Amino acid sequence: MSISVETFFLDPSAEGTLQARIQQMVAQGILNGRFRPGERLPSSRKMATHLGVSRITVTLAYTELVADDYLTSRGRSGFFVSDNAPEPPAFPAQRFHTGTVDWNRAIGQRFTPGLSLDKPADWADYRYPFIYGQADKTLFDAANWRLCALRALGMRDFKALTSDYYDADDPQLVDFIARQTLPRRGILANTDEILVTMGAQNALWLTAQVLLNSRRRAAIEDPCYPALRTILTQSRCQLSMVPVDTDGLPPDDLPAETDVVFTTPSHQCPTAATMPLTRRKALLDKAEAEDFLIVEDDYEFEMSFLKAPSPSLKSLDQNGRVIYVGSFSKSLFPGLRLGYLVGPAPFIREARALRATVLRHPPGHIQRTASYYLSLGHYDALIRRMSKAYHQRRQVMEEALHANGLQIAGQGTYGGSSIWLRAPLGTDTTVLAERLRKHGVLIEPGAPFFAADDPPKRYMRIAYSSIPSERIADGISLIARAIQDNDF
Repeated sequence: MSISVETFFLDPSAEGTLQARIQQMVAQGILNGRFRPGERLPSSRKMATHLGVSRITVTLAYTELVADDYLTSRGRSGFFVSDNAPEPPAFPAQRFHTGTVDWNRAIGQRFTPGLSLDKPADWADYRYPFIYGQADKTLFDAANWRLCALRALGMRDFKALTSDYYDADDPQLVDFIARQTLPRRGILANTDEILVTMGAQNALWLTAQVLLNSRRRAAIEDPCYPALRTILTQSRCQLSMVPVDTDGLPPDDLPAETDVVFTTPSHQCPTAATMPLTRRKALLDKAEAEDFLIVEDDYEFEMSFLKAPSPSLKSLDQNGRVIYVGSFSKSLFPGLRLGYLVGPAPFIREARALRATVLRHPPGHIQRTASYYLSLGHYDALIRRMSKAYHQRRQVMEEALHANGLQIAGQGTYGGSSIWLRAPLGTDTTVLAERLRKHGVLIEPGAPFFAADDPPKRYMRIAYSSIPSERIADGISLIARAIQDNDF
């Protein structure tokens, strides 16, 4: 790799000869880690022209750096950072200019802390990754995704690749969502009632921004997806937490004068409870009687391998009160960040305008690649493969949990990819998670899902989406053994 000559600047306040200053400039770049062993420096001619000095001055500086083993010369190939160059210090380098801004006063709104769920980047290196929402490379169809991406790069799709849609979306992807994806949930929608988003979380944020303000009240499930709670807190709306039961959100417990209800009826997050049909109808009736809207997050409907899923709230809605949130990121891979909103045209129009002011639209190439992957049948094949694997893994996990005496707290009716557990009294699953990491086990403590300042500490979520069946029983045994040690 070559180091760009544009990264070099002489400090006008530095003392010494030009040669010494050039030596110092290069040496500091190596010492602070900007330049790494094996990287090639600009030629003496380029460097001299860039800095406005004579070439011999640069050559002499390079020669001195070779003598000090900062650089090495490779004949006509040029000068390179030496493999024996001094290594950068292990501690972060001090910045020369710390600034005089009082950031405690300068920041007008605070958005920290953000997500409180801890998902280590190296999760795949753990032997027992009971971690939610990560792609399993043994199941994902990388070859066909690659072919679809290459097809989307072709000249036939040059417009889709390079166009600025401004506030529009790839018509090919929107058409597939309207004609194929939504009808599977019993939803019929026109193209002006669909908006492609950067994942479900972006869809939830857009919805909150359009529907809520400081005078309006939102109701959410407790426990719930922590990022949703953060989104609604940042919207400055009045916020009510409604405890869920074994059937999900109880409509009768919604507070009076609620304006918007956010719910995950098919697979309640994180308990996986499934809202029965009678309760879904009761929620819709209450929304009509009390004049509030419902935001349905149907984030995992494809993973209904135990039996066919219940009808979506949106499909039962006769009065335009349900806004539907879907995502391809859970079923394809989380880094895709591709979801969609479905709602009445007036709402979608405002959400589209807001999206345009923030990010205009999701990348056209990603949208077109996804549309090919979906329309060519690869997506359906992937879902069948994932459902079969998840079904097998869930059976193994339930047997292991039963054999080890661990208690399932939330039983999904239709499938999903995780199980909500309740540990014995006195167990702190945050401490448990830290200890299990040392044994190669990753779990998700349940505390971040709850709204209370002192949330219950005995819950945890364990997923089977990214762990092979043959490792599940041993991993569950390690969890049970750590709980039995009862040192929390």
